[in-house]
Amino acid sequence: MKTWILGEVTPQDKRAVAIVGSRTPTKYGKDMAYKFAFELAKNGVTIVSGLARGIDTVAHVAALAAGGRTIAVLGSGIDIIYPPENIALANRITNSGALVSLFPVGTKPVGKNFLQRNELIAKLSLAVLVVEGKQKSGTLSTATHAANLGVEVFAVPGPVNSPMSEAPLYLIEQGARVAKSPADILEYLESVY
Repeated sequence: MKTWILGEVTPQDKRAVAIVGSRTPTKYGKDMAYKFAFELAKNGVTIVSGLARGIDTVAHVAALAAGGRTIAVLGSGIDIIYPPENIALANRITNSGALVSLFPVGTKPVGKNFLQRNELIAKLSLAVLVVEGKQKSGTLSTATHAANLGVEVFAVPGPVNSPMSEAPLYLIEQGARVAKSPADILEYLESVY
């Protein structure tokens, strides 16, 4: 599978966890994404996400704030940052990780690309953490790819009455591991890597 990379993917990036979720998260979702990404990055785990608005952005920012590494997988060419408000963040990521894309330079960010991007997010990770998302969302496609690849799926249980909890609660019902704290994921990583 040909990939385009801006920045550097290093051997330590094999110890990676994807953090994905809603583009319109609640305060709870943002807080949880930040907490998990920060703690994992502080413990030498590379954070993988998709540079989208919402949970993805929070995960990348938290990893950098912890002095850790992060990989942003794009649904466009590495020369077209989407959303445009993340251009400065993308530049910071290339100094402490990489932008990675399956698509040649010049490829615009169209819908079908994001489904392929979600599969690559799962492939680059030892585990995928779903923070928030509605029942029908791209977040579930990343979790499905992970499950099909044999990558462990974790989900943060949110408030039962919140629409943003639909995807995590559905995944937990389907057998995803419950992630109440970063320690749950760190413990799992110790057993597999």
